[in-house]
Parts: sequence; structure tokens; C-alpha cells
Amino acid sequence: MNRKKLDLLALASIPLVMTLGNSMLIPVLPMIESVLKISQLQASLIITVYSIVAIILIPIAGYLSDRFGRKKVIIPSLILTAIGGGIAAFASWQMAHPYLFIILGRLLQGVGASGAFPVTIPTVGDMYHDEEDVSRGLGIIETANTFGKVLSPIIGASLGLVIWYLPFIFVPVFSILSLLLVIFLVKVSPQKQTTKPKFTGFTKKVKTIFKKSGRWLMAIFLIGGLNMFVLFGYQFHFSNLLEKQYQINGINKGLILAIPLLILCLASYLSSKKIGDNKVLMKWFIFSGNLIIGLPLLFVTQEISLLFITCLLSISSLGIGLSLPALDSLITKGVEKNIRGTVTSLYSSMRFLGVASGPPIVAVIEGNMRVLYITLAILSGIAAVIALFAIKPKR
Repeated sequence: MNRKKLDLLALASIPLVMTLGNSMLIPVLPMIESVLKISQLQASLIITVYSIVAIILIPIAGYLSDRFGRKKVIIPSLILTAIGGGIAAFASWQMAHPYLFIILGRLLQGVGASGAFPVTIPTVGDMYHDEEDVSRGLGIIETANTFGKVLSPIIGASLGLVIWYLPFIFVPVFSILSLLLVIFLVKVSPQKQTTKPKFTGFTKKVKTIFKKSGRWLMAIFLIGGLNMFVLFGYQFHFSNLLEKQYQINGINKGLILAIPLLILCLASYLSSKKIGDNKVLMKWFIFSGNLIIGLPLLFVTQEISLLFITCLLSISSLGIGLSLPALDSLITKGVEKNIRGTVTSLYSSMRFLGVASGPPIVAVIEGNMRVLYITLAILSGIAAVIALFAIKPKR
């Protein structure tokens, strides 16, 4: 694993940048809503459209990475992400009514995102032969993803204090930095380049793997989507709550939002080191993680104190940190290399679906906090039940 440290560092920059490019907008959404005079639902669409287009295109990007190679998909994707970020930044800076162009830029960012982070997961799987190294590598990727979520509210709120559109400007900057790291540090040896299966043979292999392992694959897809729905749902609501109920703005808001996400980041890193290549342990991390996500959410009420809700959401984030690395490892190791990109991309699509649907659905039902958090708890309970009965790894 030591020989691939620089490759892994470059690959880890991709989920970090993709997460920053999306999540650091969450703390400034109320400000964007105010400045552009748009509704809360319209503001939430700035997050959602990015994910919707990614959901549609991720499976295509996964197939292309299986067909032509991972790096050949990742590099153009990062370029598109930078261009999309540039459009949103320029519109925010120069236009009197930039909302539609911000949405256009975010759509293009979503196109780029579809071939960046999702393709990173199978790339790590290709880099190592030892399953324990794969788990550790994926743990670092997931930790980078969650670390991006930790930094996002702090960076987003800090940049928003300067001027509301500054977070948009930083998206192309971060994307170009990640692009340079991938170009110069990720080395794919000829013998490890992805083969180019014919489409008919390729689809036959995909059908075969789903016929043989469809139950546990669909379980992982659903749990990944539910985990991200719950995470982005309560993060979106918590961001609004800090401003509207607790009157906390700016950098203080970013620091408080980062607390649950820091717990998630630490849990992801430690759990990935613990699970190694033990698939049975992965199942129980997923099951117990989802129970831990749901139970604290049952105690959230309308009149809850800031300290108590921060603690409850931190415990839920701990559960997500246990679940996600185990999901990544199970699905990466469970399929053949030459269709790994496609299968893991379907998993990534479900995660993006959770990201996309969380904020707008929460925006509609957040008027009743009790109903909102009971709903999120029930969804986590459903994920735990799915893990218990549908994931049955061999010992």
C-alpha cells in the first residue's frame, strides 16, 4: 500500500473537492435565498440539480470507465466540473439575475461529478490485490469525502461572510487543483488498464452478476441511498435551524455544523481500519450503524436545546461513519474488475439520489420537526432491517 500513497492522495482529492463543491453551499443557502429573492425550495434546487444530473449519468460514466479506463473518464470529468463552477461563479458575480445561470452551471458540475467521485471507488479497487489494502484505501477515500463535509460548513460560512457568491468562485479553483494531482500523480500501469469488453458481452456479465447477487447488491444500493438522504436531510434542516431558531450565522454556524460531520469523518476512518477484509464484520457495522443513526433522531423535538440537538446529530453521524465504509468495501470486492465501474456507479447513483432528494423533501415537511425526525429515524430503521436480512456474506 505504501507504494501507492501518492496515487491514493490524488484520488482522495476528488471526493474532497466534489463534497466541498456541493456541501459548502449549504450554509450560504439562506443568504442566497435572501439576496436573489427566491424561495427556500428554489434555493434547495441549487443543491438538488447537481445531484439529479449526476444520478442519470453516473452509470454511463461507470461503463465508460470499464470500457476505456478510469483515468480517461476522471480527467475530462474534473475539467467539466471546473467549467460548470466557472459559469455559476461568473453569473453570480456579474449578472443582476443569475439564478438560471447558477442552475445551468450546477447542472454542468453534476455532469462532471458523475465521472469523478463514483469512478474513484473502482479505481481504488483496481490498485490493490490484497482485500485489506482495498478496505483501507476505500476508507481513506470515504474519509476524504466526509472530511470535505467537515470543512464545507466552515469554509462555506467563512467565504459567505466576505460575499455571498465567493463559494461559487472556489469550486473551479478546487477542481483544477484536483485535476493536476490526478494528471501527475495517478499512475495506471499497462497491465492494470481496464479491458475493453464488447457491449453485448459486457451487459451479459452485468445481468449475470445481478442474477447471482442481486439481493445483496440491491440492499447495498438502498442502504447507501437512505444513509445519504438522512445525512443531507438533517444537515440541511440543521443549517436552517441555526439561523432561524438559534440566530447563529457566519463562522459560528459553520463550526457548529461541522461538529457532527467531524464525528462522521473520524468514525469512517477508524471503522475502515477495523473491518479489514472481514465481510461478516462489514454487515454488522452496517446494521449497527443504521440503528445508531435512527435512535437519536427519535428524541429531536421543536423546543430542543442547541447543545442537545448537536449531540443527537453527532451520534447519528457516528452511525453513518460506521455504515458507509463497510458498504463501499462490500460492493467493491463483490464484483469482477471488468464490470466493477458499472456496478459501483449504480451504487453511487443511489447515494446521489439520497443527496438530491434530502434537502427538497425536508424543505417541504420541516414545518413539523417531530414528523421530520421520526421519518428520518424510520428510514434508518428500514436500512438496518435490510442489512440484517438481505446482506449475507460468506464467512
